[in-house]
Amino acid sequence: MKALLDRREAADAGADAIVSAVPERAEKETAFPRTFAKEDGLTKGLLKAAWDRREIRGKRKEVTSIHRPDGRGRLVLVGLGPRSRYTADTARRAAAEVVRALKGKGVRTAAFRLPTFVQESVTPEAAARAIVDGAFLGGYEFLKYKSTADGGVEELTIALGSELANEETPIQKALDEERTLVESAVWTREIANLPADTASPARLAEEAKALGKELGLKVTVFDETKLAEMHCGGILAVGGGSTSHPPRMIVIEYPGGARRGKTVAVVGKGITFDSGGISIKPAPSMANMKFDKSGAVAVLGILRACTLLKAPPRVIGILACAENVLSGTSYRPGDVVRTYNGKTIEVLNTDAEGRVVLSDALAYAVAQYHPDEMIDLATLTGAQVIALGDDTAALIAPDDRLANGLLAASAATGEPLWRMPLTDFHRELVKSDVGDVRNSTEIPVAGTLTAAAFLENFVGETPWAHLDIAGAAYTTPLTRKYQPAYMNAGATAFGVRVVTRYLLDSARPT
Repeated sequence: MKALLDRREAADAGADAIVSAVPERAEKETAFPRTFAKEDGLTKGLLKAAWDRREIRGKRKEVTSIHRPDGRGRLVLVGLGPRSRYTADTARRAAAEVVRALKGKGVRTAAFRLPTFVQESVTPEAAARAIVDGAFLGGYEFLKYKSTADGGVEELTIALGSELANEETPIQKALDEERTLVESAVWTREIANLPADTASPARLAEEAKALGKELGLKVTVFDETKLAEMHCGGILAVGGGSTSHPPRMIVIEYPGGARRGKTVAVVGKGITFDSGGISIKPAPSMANMKFDKSGAVAVLGILRACTLLKAPPRVIGILACAENVLSGTSYRPGDVVRTYNGKTIEVLNTDAEGRVVLSDALAYAVAQYHPDEMIDLATLTGAQVIALGDDTAALIAPDDRLANGLLAASAATGEPLWRMPLTDFHRELVKSDVGDVRNSTEIPVAGTLTAAAFLENFVGETPWAHLDIAGAAYTTPLTRKYQPAYMNAGATAFGVRVVTRYLLDSARPT
């Protein structure tokens, strides 16, 4: 999809559809808003007639299409809900709802009338960003294995009109940045949606190499032989059950856009398929385990976006990739594995494998790059989904400054994070009588937090944030019904926008 800015009125853009936003009207509100005089003129009074019949109420998810009598396309009205609850995410959802409603309707170009999406709580720049986000994400479909597909909106225009024409420069800057960011999220979805027979650890390494070649990034891939030399016993244990798809640790280095910027390590869990190993999963859960690589693939998207947007910090991306399957060479409950930093893990549950592969990657990042900060992304625990549902990721970050920065980025991008505590209670639960730590606990409580307590053993003194994205990383046909329109079925690329936004903003003066 293309995204353009036009300082003219939306009607002058020549688009197949002109899109205007409508706040929810009061129950007794009858007067036709003067702000829609332009739209009513395009429809020769049809809009006012529909308003008078209360066919247009401005409720959330309400999309009304009126064909123009002159045959020059249609006018689309999208409801925003109550003014008092309007946010940039409302605009993001509305744009996605419009694009989805127009799919298969012969609309190739759509011009969004930006002034109708601007209110006191949402600036023109924020509204433009939200519209681009919603349109790109809402219009995305994974079509690699489809033989046919409905056509949809291919070109998006943000029309400023006379109200906002004088603010063209800052809005253009915001649009350009957001377009690159959301394109990286869509690019990430394409990889994250690939099935396990295609997206093996070796395939993710090839994707990283291709990205590095395209953008001039240094990419290093450690295969199973090199991982053994490095004493990465965690990744090797989890990946040991798959003889056809051996594990990989992939390192991508972005030098940073600032001369003396900080170094941030971003680490992702890349389990390309998770059967649970010997602690095998129930059959109904397995088909979605191709999405267990979502954290690692998000790291690819973050590196892509940071490079294209020249983010100030130096960013080191590390993907810990393995296939956790059941065979005679699988690791077993009761095994003890030694990790990169020398600490040992008592394995009590082979389905708690994500933290085991991350142990090597986190420790490697600390030892080799001495980062100023570290962020990991992982589809780590079912407990996260129980606690927060399918749309919100858990944030565990002992460092307040890092946590607050990520929460601010969350508010800006609409990728929701909820900060959760990490205490000595959780740390005690992961101590092992046999080794240094154990990968599961004897009492089934606070699973998200005990997993974070486990990971903390491998970050040293580095300020660190853990994002458990188990619920938000993908949607199913069932959960999709409750999600915003920009969260398509399948991989969501959750984490790409929020972490990149943090990296873009963290070096800017406050």
